[in-house]
Amino acid sequence: MTQVPVCNACRDGQAFPTAITMAFQPIVDVAKRSIYAGEALVRGINGESAGSILAAVDERNRYAFDQACRIKAIECAAQITLPALLSINFMPNAVYNPEHCLRATLSATAQHGWPLDAIIFEVSEQEHLADPAHLLEILRTYQARGMKTAIDDFGAGYAGLGLLAEFQPDLLKLDIALIRGIDTDRSRQAIVRHVTRMCEELGIAVIAEGIEQPDQYRTLRDMGIHLQQGYLFARPQIGALPQVHWPE
Repeated sequence: MTQVPVCNACRDGQAFPTAITMAFQPIVDVAKRSIYAGEALVRGINGESAGSILAAVDERNRYAFDQACRIKAIECAAQITLPALLSINFMPNAVYNPEHCLRATLSATAQHGWPLDAIIFEVSEQEHLADPAHLLEILRTYQARGMKTAIDDFGAGYAGLGLLAEFQPDLLKLDIALIRGIDTDRSRQAIVRHVTRMCEELGIAVIAEGIEQPDQYRTLRDMGIHLQQGYLFARPQIGALPQVHWPE
């Protein structure tokens, strides 16, 4: 097991200097016509975009930002009585020790009465991983607590299938680059079918994100991908889970 020291920010309780809130976007089950999860997406308290908030994140405050996002996501989900799983993005390079860095998360879930088994932690394949073994330790720690894990943006990064085989997440989110044009692009269809079959054998659920067109939705649905997310269903909304538009 990789030994990672507890950082000064963790010991000192340093706060992220910018006030944040969360917008929510539903992840839907198109077969059941139900909401599977709500993804918490960081925003400024005056509606500032995620990009403007992320621009203020650097190595010195990365841990504080990651912790602030987790706590705010749980707080906001509880406030709106999110009727589904809560999906939270996290930065593995901000987690210095999986157990120590989970303490604030556990405290927030206890304070707001949010079950651990109703949380998904997403990590992007595009995230630069200085130590893949450390990420594996993080994911195993979270899964041992009953939380689900997800690899986001699958197909966009450098690790690909090796990452999937190593980490065995509960969920995999296909990158939007694989979704664009999938209704007409046979190459993309072949890749997605292959990944879907492989995930089925591994017991990993597949989510298609970035769905904007009805033809994308129908093509993916017919390929057996029932968990979908994108503007076609709902745009992110601050302080609420938006109403879902169900295409024909």
